[in-house]
Amino acid sequence: MSKTNPARGMRDFLPADVRKRNYVINIIKEVYEKYGFEPLETPSVENLETLTGKYGEEGNQLMFKILKRGEKLQEELAEGKIKSENELSDLALRYDLTVPLARVVANYRNELPKFFKRYQIQPVWRADRPAKGRYREFYQCDVDAIGSSSMIVEAELCMAVSEILEKLGFEDFVIRINHRQLLRGMLEASGIEEKSQNDALVSIDKLDKIGKDGVIKEFEERGITQETGNKLLNLFDKIREIDNAKRWDEKDFPSQTKNAAITNKLRDFVNSNEYGNLGIEDLVKFQLNIEEQSIENFIQIDPSLARGLSYYTGAIFEVVLTKGDFSGSIAGGGRYDGLIGMFGKEQIPAVGFSIGLERILFVMEERGMFPDDLTTNSADVMITIWNEESAGESLKLAGELRAGGLRVLVYPEADKLGKQFKYADSLNIPFVCVLGETELAENKVALKNLKSGEQETLERNEIAGKIK
Repeated sequence: MSKTNPARGMRDFLPADVRKRNYVINIIKEVYEKYGFEPLETPSVENLETLTGKYGEEGNQLMFKILKRGEKLQEELAEGKIKSENELSDLALRYDLTVPLARVVANYRNELPKFFKRYQIQPVWRADRPAKGRYREFYQCDVDAIGSSSMIVEAELCMAVSEILEKLGFEDFVIRINHRQLLRGMLEASGIEEKSQNDALVSIDKLDKIGKDGVIKEFEERGITQETGNKLLNLFDKIREIDNAKRWDEKDFPSQTKNAAITNKLRDFVNSNEYGNLGIEDLVKFQLNIEEQSIENFIQIDPSLARGLSYYTGAIFEVVLTKGDFSGSIAGGGRYDGLIGMFGKEQIPAVGFSIGLERILFVMEERGMFPDDLTTNSADVMITIWNEESAGESLKLAGELRAGGLRVLVYPEADKLGKQFKYADSLNIPFVCVLGETELAENKVALKNLKSGEQETLERNEIAGKIK
């Protein structure tokens, strides 16, 4: 017997699930469009060379690759052209929405506006280990701004994402922000050589999962000494102490906010390092842009934030929840000024943010955050079938009610009325229209309210208004 479960890490979505997803997606679209972003869609499948080398070593391993097909595969195998597993594939499922966007911008540069703002809501695939709230197929809700290096762009993206989360009912979120140039400056100031810096970032990105000891262990495996690693991790501890401070008195932090105090601590650490100071300068500009904005209190500078994707070049973001037992981010992104240039000669600045739809839905379900009036039925009214001879009249009535703006379900066959009522009730349909012998003879309709049990006979032209 064939298995009926979906593939591991994949899911089926029943009607109630789809309604909840659409509710969240519609709010995301509404806010993105309010900020001037336009919709974009790209193919599920990309050329393998388009995706390879854009996500770092881990990303390359997690791609769902597609085998070469048919005669082409057999021919290359017979001729011995395929000598390794990597050469078996030429296509891959989309890993994220950012690299396809970069390809689109490079391909259609002359047809797009100078400052291109787009949102994209589509599924992506990663051969990751499934876990609570983590799947192999999942939707990303991306918003990106192409063409400007101004930190105003980062501020607007954070404002849009913050507004979406607030509209969905989240109050306990924090937008963590860091900068790739600042990270490079901190690594150099700690004594970590350039050849080991990418490996160091991969380990730092796991700090929340494996802890300080785990990062030190990975550092040592990568040839970074414990003394060097501790210098950097001790800085993170000091920053965390500032962030967790209960009192902000003049003795310790005169006339400073937490983020300003953190910025000063970082400036002291990187000292005269060029990259570190470039990153700090951008973070200061960002803070000035969000002053007195509603998101100001949601922003938290976190120098330990690394984000694993290798294409980030500037500010990086991650949204986390501060209450409950859900761990991990629900959104993230950053600036990737060098990515589009990989597909063409022109270097084009870009920055984006991605909301993890599956994680949002998981937390909202756990917390009971969906509105009570979210539609949970397939129709406003069901029409019964008295007998086969009267089926035409039932279909005619359905057409009249649909023209009146109602969602109408017609029971598909003649059956006992009790069974038809029971079916409507199982679908949570609130009203049933009955066209029996008497109603057909008088050109009227019996309308039953399944919630109250009341039933009344009405003229056909009164039904739609009564149900509404």
